Amino acid sequence: MTQAPTPTADTVRRIVRALLEQGAPGGPGPDVRPVADDGGPWTWWVGTRHVLRLARDREADLRRRRELRLRDLVRPHVPVAVPTSVAHGEWSPGLVYTLDALVPGGTAEEHDVSAVGEADLAGLLGGLREVTSRQAETLGVPRAAPRSLDALRRMAVAAAQRLARADEFDPPRLDQLTPPGAVQLAAQPAIAVLVHHQLRGEHLVVSADGRVRGVLDWTDAVLGDPAEDIAGLALAVGSGAAVRAATLAGYGARPCLRGLWLARCDTVVHLADRLEGHGTEPLPLLRDRLRRAWEAILLERVTELREDDQ
Repeated sequence: MTQAPTPTADTVRRIVRALLEQGAPGGPGPDVRPVADDGGPWTWWVGTRHVLRLARDREADLRRRRELRLRDLVRPHVPVAVPTSVAHGEWSPGLVYTLDALVPGGTAEEHDVSAVGEADLAGLLGGLREVTSRQAETLGVPRAAPRSLDALRRMAVAAAQRLARADEFDPPRLDQLTPPGAVQLAAQPAIAVLVHHQLRGEHLVVSADGRVRGVLDWTDAVLGDPAEDIAGLALAVGSGAAVRAATLAGYGARPCLRGLWLARCDTVVHLADRLEGHGTEPLPLLRDRLRRAWEAILLERVTELREDDQ
């Protein structure tokens, strides 16, 4: 497998100096600094207007090259900005770099999403459904089998007991999702859409007025379960906003509730694992995600789902 040495600031300046025509030969070059929470030495701010992303190995290279084509495919279908590549090439033999124009704004971790922002998210979810499976597969977007909600529920039940001992969670809250309920909320086999699959707070560009202005990092996109993106939004903006956006996008109760419970079970499992020393995500972030995912919403009062509810 192609593996490059860890890039340094000098490596990054050497790549972007000629591209942006900044700095005389031998001069200091543009200001560069790593994006510590999104790839460390593999993702860099370049000045105030660009982001440089470097593939670290062959697998990342394939995903970055696919992302360039996928962003062009998605862009006409969604109402929010998708990053535009200013330049791309190889920074090391067989490994691609992409220099993207910065999408201005903060993140969903910094700004709350407004009601109009929820409509932006609805447009995003609806636009992804407009991309056909054939179009996505032509670009090499892989298919991903839906996760078993019942298996995830069992993992969450065990994790909740560990969180209870740390005074972090009340296990009876999981009783709302019964084993029959988890089976009822299984993914529908015929439904597979283009899924961003990483709609985390740091990947949503949100303005100070609560509008969603852009969506970053399309490298993990798959053809799969749309409830995964609903779950991602529940972690990023809260269950209420996520379900309202999905409903506006045309999703019914089944995928909305499935996404809600995927998010809730994930937050319990991930927080328990982190408290036991696994993973590197900050505990405050994981606690915020748990709080957002466990917001009570009106849709939870639905007790019966039509078999054709999609």
